[in-house]
Amino acid sequence: MSEYEENTCFLFARPGFLQGFASAIDLGGTLINYNESKTPQEADARAIASDWAITGKDILTAVKNLDKK
Repeated sequence: MSEYEENTCFLFARPGFLQGFASAIDLGGTLINYNESKTPQEADARAIASDWAITGKDILTAVKNLDKK
């Protein structure tokens, strides 16, 4: 499974427990981290790949459910 199939929110970094706890009390929003791409084209490519991976997964689920009926 690729990173795109598992994670639809790859823009946001996944914090550990302490970072998550600290961000809950961070009123200024200074602890928010984002996963960054080197170029806008790379960001677009990652987003499109993620969209198609999720779309493919949805189609596969629909086909499997259709076969069960």
